[in-house]
Amino acid sequence: MELYQSLEHTKWDCKYHIVWIPKYRKKAIYGSLR
Repeated sequence: MELYQSLEHTKWDCKYHIVWIPKYRKKAIYGSLR
């Protein structure tokens, strides 16, 4: 059960990072342009 939970958590982390990273990158790119 613990292994299954950690796999689910990793899957959630991946989804979260896919959503979050582009937003962060956009800010970083705009910040470096200024």
